[in-house]
Amino acid sequence: MKNLSPTERFSSRVDAYIKYRPSYPYQIIEYLKAEAGLTPQSIIADIGSGTGFLSKLFLENGNTVFGIEPNNPMREAAEKYLSNYKNFISQSGRAEQTFLEDSSIDLIAAGQAFHWFEPEETKKEFVRIGRDGAIIVLVWNRRDLENDALQKEYEEILTGMLPEYSEVDHKRIDEGIIKNFISPFPLTVKSFENYQLLDFESFIGRLLSSSYCPDESTGLYAELKNRMTILFNKYTVDNKLKFNYKTMVYLGRIK
Repeated sequence: MKNLSPTERFSSRVDAYIKYRPSYPYQIIEYLKAEAGLTPQSIIADIGSGTGFLSKLFLENGNTVFGIEPNNPMREAAEKYLSNYKNFISQSGRAEQTFLEDSSIDLIAAGQAFHWFEPEETKKEFVRIGRDGAIIVLVWNRRDLENDALQKEYEEILTGMLPEYSEVDHKRIDEGIIKNFISPFPLTVKSFENYQLLDFESFIGRLLSSSYCPDESTGLYAELKNRMTILFNKYTVDNKLKFNYKTMVYLGRIK
Protein backbone atom coordinates (compact mmCIF):
# COMPACT_ATOMS: atom_id res chain seq x y z
CA MET A 1 0.00 0.00 0.00
CA LYS A 2 2.78 2.45 0.82
CA ASN A 3 4.06 2.41 -2.76
CA LEU A 4 0.75 3.35 -4.33
CA SER A 5 0.31 6.85 -5.71
CA PRO A 6 -2.70 8.91 -4.59
CA THR A 7 -4.43 8.15 -7.89
CA GLU A 8 -4.04 4.39 -7.35
CA ARG A 9 -4.76 3.97 -3.65
CA PHE A 10 -8.50 3.36 -3.90
CA SER A 11 -8.56 1.06 -6.95
CA SER A 12 -9.15 -2.03 -4.82
CA ARG A 13 -11.58 -0.22 -2.50
CA VAL A 14 -14.20 0.99 -4.98
CA ASP A 15 -16.98 -1.47 -4.11
CA ALA A 16 -16.58 -0.91 -0.37
CA TYR A 17 -16.35 2.85 -0.90
CA ILE A 18 -19.68 2.99 -2.72
CA LYS A 19 -21.46 0.69 -0.28
CA TYR A 20 -20.12 1.91 3.04
CA ARG A 21 -18.85 5.49 2.90
CA PRO A 22 -21.17 8.22 4.22
CA SER A 23 -22.84 10.63 1.84
CA TYR A 24 -23.09 14.39 2.40
CA PRO A 25 -26.12 16.21 3.89
CA TYR A 26 -28.28 18.18 1.46
CA GLN A 27 -28.11 21.19 3.80
CA ILE A 28 -24.83 21.97 2.03
CA ILE A 29 -26.76 23.00 -1.07
CA GLU A 30 -29.07 25.30 0.90
CA TYR A 31 -26.03 26.81 2.59
CA LEU A 32 -24.32 27.45 -0.75
CA LYS A 33 -27.47 29.04 -2.16
CA ALA A 34 -27.56 31.47 0.75
CA GLU A 35 -23.84 32.15 1.14
CA ALA A 36 -22.32 31.63 -2.31
CA GLY A 37 -25.13 32.47 -4.73
CA LEU A 38 -25.44 28.90 -6.01
CA THR A 39 -28.21 28.51 -8.58
CA PRO A 40 -29.23 25.57 -10.77
CA GLN A 41 -27.47 27.35 -13.63
CA SER A 42 -24.08 27.37 -11.88
CA ILE A 43 -21.45 25.22 -13.62
CA ILE A 44 -19.67 22.95 -11.15
CA ALA A 45 -16.29 21.21 -11.29
CA ASP A 46 -16.00 18.39 -8.74
CA ILE A 47 -12.27 17.77 -8.52
CA GLY A 48 -11.27 14.30 -7.36
CA SER A 49 -14.91 13.34 -7.78
CA GLY A 50 -14.34 9.70 -6.84
CA THR A 51 -17.51 7.64 -6.90
CA GLY A 52 -19.71 10.73 -7.21
CA PHE A 53 -21.14 11.37 -3.74
CA LEU A 54 -20.47 15.12 -3.79
CA SER A 55 -21.39 15.48 -7.46
CA LYS A 56 -24.79 13.99 -6.72
CA LEU A 57 -25.72 16.86 -4.40
CA PHE A 58 -25.18 19.38 -7.19
CA LEU A 59 -26.84 17.21 -9.82
CA GLU A 60 -29.96 16.99 -7.67
CA ASN A 61 -29.93 20.80 -7.62
CA GLY A 62 -30.03 20.82 -11.42
CA ASN A 63 -26.41 21.84 -11.95
CA THR A 64 -24.14 20.73 -14.74
CA VAL A 65 -21.23 18.97 -13.05
CA PHE A 66 -17.84 18.08 -14.49
CA GLY A 67 -16.50 15.17 -12.47
CA ILE A 68 -12.70 15.16 -12.69
CA GLU A 69 -11.17 11.91 -11.43
CA PRO A 70 -7.77 10.32 -12.25
CA ASN A 71 -8.54 6.84 -10.91
CA ASN A 72 -10.18 4.72 -13.61
CA PRO A 73 -12.17 2.32 -11.37
CA MET A 74 -13.45 5.21 -9.23
CA ARG A 75 -14.42 7.27 -12.28
CA GLU A 76 -16.19 4.32 -13.92
CA ALA A 77 -18.06 3.66 -10.67
CA ALA A 78 -19.25 7.29 -10.60
CA GLU A 79 -20.40 7.06 -14.22
CA LYS A 80 -22.52 4.05 -13.30
CA TYR A 81 -23.76 5.54 -10.03
CA LEU A 82 -24.79 8.80 -11.72
CA SER A 83 -25.91 7.35 -15.04
CA ASN A 84 -29.42 8.81 -14.67
CA TYR A 85 -28.07 12.36 -14.60
CA LYS A 86 -27.51 13.65 -18.14
CA ASN A 87 -25.86 16.79 -16.77
CA PHE A 88 -22.95 14.80 -15.29
CA ILE A 89 -19.82 15.00 -17.47
CA SER A 90 -17.13 12.57 -16.39
CA GLN A 91 -13.53 13.27 -17.37
CA SER A 92 -10.12 11.88 -16.59
CA GLY A 93 -7.92 14.52 -15.03
CA ARG A 94 -6.15 15.71 -11.90
CA ALA A 95 -6.48 18.75 -9.70
CA GLU A 96 -3.25 20.06 -11.21
CA GLN A 97 -4.43 19.42 -14.79
CA THR A 98 -8.19 19.19 -15.21
CA PHE A 99 -8.36 19.68 -19.01
CA LEU A 100 -11.32 22.03 -18.48
CA GLU A 101 -11.63 25.20 -20.51
CA ASP A 102 -10.33 28.55 -19.30
CA SER A 103 -12.82 30.61 -17.24
CA SER A 104 -15.55 27.99 -17.57
CA ILE A 105 -16.47 27.14 -13.97
CA ASP A 106 -18.62 28.99 -11.42
CA LEU A 107 -17.97 26.75 -8.43
CA ILE A 108 -15.05 24.40 -7.80
CA ALA A 109 -15.80 21.65 -5.30
CA ALA A 110 -13.61 19.01 -3.73
CA GLY A 111 -14.40 16.37 -1.15
CA GLN A 112 -12.09 14.02 0.71
CA ALA A 113 -9.63 14.20 -2.19
CA PHE A 114 -8.34 17.69 -1.34
CA HIS A 115 -5.54 16.42 0.88
CA TRP A 116 -3.98 14.65 -2.14
CA PHE A 117 -3.70 17.85 -4.22
CA GLU A 118 -0.38 19.60 -4.85
CA PRO A 119 -1.34 23.06 -3.57
CA GLU A 120 0.70 25.41 -5.74
CA GLU A 121 -0.07 23.77 -9.09
CA THR A 122 -3.68 23.13 -8.10
CA LYS A 123 -4.30 26.78 -7.24
CA LYS A 124 -2.92 27.86 -10.62
CA GLU A 125 -5.25 25.42 -12.34
CA PHE A 126 -8.28 26.52 -10.31
CA VAL A 127 -7.59 30.17 -11.12
CA ARG A 128 -7.33 29.23 -14.79
CA ILE A 129 -10.64 27.35 -14.98
CA GLY A 130 -12.63 29.65 -12.68
CA ARG A 131 -14.76 32.48 -13.95
CA ASP A 132 -14.45 35.90 -12.30
CA GLY A 133 -15.77 35.54 -8.76
CA ALA A 134 -15.51 31.73 -8.87
CA ILE A 135 -16.27 30.00 -5.57
CA ILE A 136 -14.36 27.13 -4.03
CA VAL A 137 -15.98 24.78 -1.54
CA LEU A 138 -14.15 21.96 0.22
CA VAL A 139 -16.30 19.34 1.91
CA TRP A 140 -15.51 16.26 3.94
CA ASN A 141 -16.91 14.11 6.67
CA ARG A 142 -14.80 14.27 9.80
CA ARG A 143 -15.34 11.69 12.51
CA ASP A 144 -16.45 13.45 15.67
CA LEU A 145 -13.47 12.90 17.96
CA GLU A 146 -14.33 15.71 20.36
CA ASN A 147 -17.70 14.52 21.62
CA ASP A 148 -18.05 10.84 20.78
CA ALA A 149 -16.58 8.10 22.96
CA LEU A 150 -16.87 5.50 20.19
CA GLN A 151 -14.93 7.69 17.78
CA LYS A 152 -12.23 8.34 20.35
CA GLU A 153 -11.69 4.59 20.82
CA TYR A 154 -11.90 3.97 17.08
CA GLU A 155 -9.18 6.58 16.58
CA GLU A 156 -6.98 5.03 19.26
CA ILE A 157 -7.16 1.65 17.52
CA LEU A 158 -6.22 3.13 14.13
CA THR A 159 -3.33 5.22 15.44
CA GLY A 160 -2.04 2.40 17.62
CA MET A 161 -2.16 -0.36 15.01
CA LEU A 162 -1.69 1.32 11.63
CA PRO A 163 1.45 3.44 11.18
CA GLU A 164 0.24 4.53 7.74
CA TYR A 165 -2.97 5.97 9.13
CA SER A 166 -1.40 9.23 10.31
CA GLU A 167 0.35 9.65 6.95
CA VAL A 168 -2.81 9.64 4.84
CA ASP A 169 -5.56 10.82 7.18
CA HIS A 170 -7.29 13.95 5.90
CA LYS A 171 -7.28 15.62 9.32
CA ARG A 172 -3.76 16.83 8.57
CA ILE A 173 -5.38 19.46 6.33
CA ASP A 174 -6.16 22.20 8.82
CA GLU A 175 -7.74 25.61 8.40
CA GLY A 176 -4.35 27.28 8.08
CA ILE A 177 -3.53 25.27 4.96
CA ILE A 178 -6.90 26.06 3.42
CA LYS A 179 -6.63 29.77 4.29
CA ASN A 180 -3.28 29.88 2.58
CA PHE A 181 -4.71 28.08 -0.46
CA ILE A 182 -7.51 30.63 -1.02
CA SER A 183 -5.51 33.71 0.02
CA PRO A 184 -6.07 36.66 -0.36
CA PHE A 185 -9.78 35.82 -0.09
CA PRO A 186 -11.36 35.08 3.31
CA LEU A 187 -12.41 31.62 4.47
CA THR A 188 -15.79 30.73 5.96
CA VAL A 189 -16.20 27.47 7.88
CA LYS A 190 -19.48 25.70 8.54
CA SER A 191 -20.25 22.27 9.97
CA PHE A 192 -23.28 20.00 9.77
CA GLU A 193 -24.18 16.98 11.84
CA ASN A 194 -24.06 13.71 9.90
CA TYR A 195 -24.10 10.03 10.80
CA GLN A 196 -24.46 6.46 9.59
CA LEU A 197 -26.40 3.65 11.25
CA LEU A 198 -24.21 0.60 10.74
CA ASP A 199 -24.71 -3.08 11.32
CA PHE A 200 -21.60 -5.18 11.81
CA GLU A 201 -21.11 -5.90 8.10
CA SER A 202 -21.32 -2.23 7.17
CA PHE A 203 -19.13 -1.21 10.13
CA ILE A 204 -16.35 -3.48 8.88
CA GLY A 205 -17.08 -2.43 5.30
CA ARG A 206 -16.60 1.20 6.34
CA LEU A 207 -13.16 0.24 7.63
CA LEU A 208 -12.32 -1.69 4.44
CA SER A 209 -13.18 1.33 2.30
CA SER A 210 -10.21 3.24 3.76
CA SER A 211 -6.93 3.23 1.86
CA TYR A 212 -4.93 2.62 5.05
CA CYS A 213 -6.80 -0.59 5.95
CA PRO A 214 -4.51 -3.64 5.61
CA ASP A 215 -5.33 -6.37 3.14
CA GLU A 216 -7.86 -8.90 4.41
CA SER A 217 -5.37 -11.75 3.93
CA THR A 218 -2.92 -10.35 6.49
CA GLY A 219 -2.54 -11.12 10.15
CA LEU A 220 -2.65 -7.41 10.90
CA TYR A 221 -6.12 -7.19 9.37
CA ALA A 222 -7.29 -10.17 11.45
CA GLU A 223 -6.06 -8.46 14.61
CA LEU A 224 -7.61 -5.16 13.56
CA LYS A 225 -10.98 -6.80 12.83
CA ASN A 226 -10.91 -8.48 16.22
CA ARG A 227 -10.36 -5.13 17.96
CA MET A 228 -13.13 -3.55 15.89
CA THR A 229 -15.51 -6.40 16.72
CA ILE A 230 -15.00 -5.77 20.43
CA LEU A 231 -15.60 -2.06 19.85
CA PHE A 232 -18.78 -2.70 17.85
CA ASN A 233 -20.19 -4.98 20.53
CA LYS A 234 -19.44 -2.39 23.20
CA TYR A 235 -21.42 0.39 21.54
CA THR A 236 -24.09 -1.36 19.50
CA VAL A 237 -27.79 -0.88 20.28
CA ASP A 238 -30.20 -3.38 18.71
CA ASN A 239 -27.38 -4.56 16.44
CA LYS A 240 -26.90 -1.04 15.08
CA LEU A 241 -24.09 1.39 15.75
CA LYS A 242 -24.42 5.16 15.29
CA PHE A 243 -21.26 6.41 13.59
CA ASN A 244 -21.13 10.18 14.02
CA TYR A 245 -19.47 12.76 11.79
CA LYS A 246 -19.22 16.47 11.41
CA THR A 247 -19.49 17.40 7.76
CA MET A 248 -17.04 20.27 7.36
CA VAL A 249 -17.63 22.87 4.67
CA TYR A 250 -14.85 25.34 3.83
CA LEU A 251 -16.03 28.16 1.57
CA GLY A 252 -14.08 30.87 -0.20
CA ARG A 253 -13.28 32.46 -3.51
CA ILE A 254 -10.59 31.33 -5.88
CA LYS A 255 -10.72 34.26 -8.31
